[in-house]
Amino acid sequence: MNRIQTFDKAVKKLDSNDYIIEKGRRNDIDELEVLYDNLNDYLELGTNYPGWLKGVYPIRETAVNGIQNNNLFVLKINNEIAGSVILNHEPEIAYGQVTWGIEVDYKDIIVIHTLVVHPKYMNNGVGKKLMDFSRKYSIEQEIKAIRLDVSIHNTPAISLYEKCGYKHVGTVDLGLNIPELVWFKLYEKVL
Repeated sequence: MNRIQTFDKAVKKLDSNDYIIEKGRRNDIDELEVLYDNLNDYLELGTNYPGWLKGVYPIRETAVNGIQNNNLFVLKINNEIAGSVILNHEPEIAYGQVTWGIEVDYKDIIVIHTLVVHPKYMNNGVGKKLMDFSRKYSIEQEIKAIRLDVSIHNTPAISLYEKCGYKHVGTVDLGLNIPELVWFKLYEKVL
């Protein structure tokens, strides 16, 4: 039996007492690697909306870099990582191809990367809680806007971002040289 199929839907919709969000730590790296692998296995069995590939992205190195750079956050339920996100000031080069809603230096912009939810916790509000956290964190850091990119095929993520008030500002080729991952929508939320 495939281990992905054994995941039980473990939680109901989250309320504020069910989870914590904190900066990732070195001792989270192994669990994050397993989360990435489980997520990629799950995506391979169904519709791979983001186009991610096991062993390509996200991988252990994604977690290591996020933790070393002090910009990876984990959402934990009962001390288990249910999801994570990387928040930094590093846009893709292609971000320069569009006109954003606000023009400021990237030191005043947060870019969302690698928003992941463990398959066991999908459809329980984990992604929304991480997006809400990203907004709150950005406001606390006196950030002017939040930006992100998403594959045009990733309809669940696009729906989430739009429900969270992000505005589509353009569609670009990120230059990944992967035939299925050419076009990405760019979104922004001005704070």
